[in-house]
Amino acid sequence: MTTLPLIPAPVLLAAITLAGFVLGLLYFAAVQRTAILFAAGRGWFAPVALTVGRIGVAAALLALAARLGASPLLAAFSGFILARAVALRLAGRPG
Repeated sequence: MTTLPLIPAPVLLAAITLAGFVLGLLYFAAVQRTAILFAAGRGWFAPVALTVGRIGVAAALLALAARLGASPLLAAFSGFILARAVALRLAGRPG
């Protein structure tokens, strides 16, 4: 007996890619904020918390995507890399 998936594959991949993109934008905004906090020299707790938080959330999204299969993992990672290019472009560096 064959069962149909709850979410069609193209919709799932689009949603995972968008989630990777949004997470990537938040991730690289947190990287920028961490750098600013470290440069300001106002303690270590906030920069370390941001670092642990952003790495943990990114790992959780990519682990969830990996559990769904290779295509969702690649889709999430491609969204993340696209967000990196956008963040670099906004920072004035070629992506």
